[in-house]
Amino acid sequence: MRYLLFLLSMAAVIASIEGSAEEVASDATPLTELSTADATRGWEAVGRIDMGRGSFCTGALITPQLVLTAAHCLYNSDTGEQISVEGIQFRAGWRNGRAEAYRGVRRAVAHPDYDYAAPRQISRVAHDLALLELDRPIRSGRISPFETSYDLTTGSEVGIVSYAEHRSEAPSLQEICHVLERFGGVVMVSCSVDFGSSGAPVFQVRDGVARIVSVVSSKAEARGEPVALAGELQPSLDQLREALDHAPDTILNRGSGGRLGGNSNRLSAKFVRP
Repeated sequence: MRYLLFLLSMAAVIASIEGSAEEVASDATPLTELSTADATRGWEAVGRIDMGRGSFCTGALITPQLVLTAAHCLYNSDTGEQISVEGIQFRAGWRNGRAEAYRGVRRAVAHPDYDYAAPRQISRVAHDLALLELDRPIRSGRISPFETSYDLTTGSEVGIVSYAEHRSEAPSLQEICHVLERFGGVVMVSCSVDFGSSGAPVFQVRDGVARIVSVVSSKAEARGEPVALAGELQPSLDQLREALDHAPDTILNRGSGGRLGGNSNRLSAKFVRP
């Protein structure tokens, strides 16, 4: 199975995190496989996005017809070419060979400023977001699209639901991990991710309601500890919705390649796109 993969090198050490990544990571809960109907209840709007030729990403419904995921999932990692939407399928609540719903994709847009071919810089994570418009809405009493939220601060407790290599047949929940750092539209979290987790929703639960606050782009190392890098939703989500409104059917909207300003060297060196 092919997975989207790349390595980046950055020179600086994370200097602004309060406490070491190791100390924060020690507070994180382990991944729990959601292998039964009871365990999956409430998370059915998270699904596996099959991209064709054995590759997949994770995504989540934010309306009955819109799936939020990572922009790099829309590109062939070998050729750099855009993947035809005709070959993409969203499998909501995929678990042990069955999904709560299967849908094709009518349109898909990457963030307008995302450029897959651009030099591999950390700032690109901030734009690594995409929307898929399904060919038909998913209307089911068992599947409730997630709300989104922009209320995210360093130190916040978050969680993640994802598929990944070696756990591709059922989603896994990490109930507690933490926001380690935020800057320039990028979020560093102590959540556990691996190949296939790209596009996974990062949640914050308040008053019993899980809301998506970020989307996984890459896995990384910070002071020797595994972390994940994700893109913030504000203002990217509004920009994505506008881009989708102007996108033709079954045509990918390639970003213009613009970049965020600001310091892109505040993170440690190697990271891998899951």
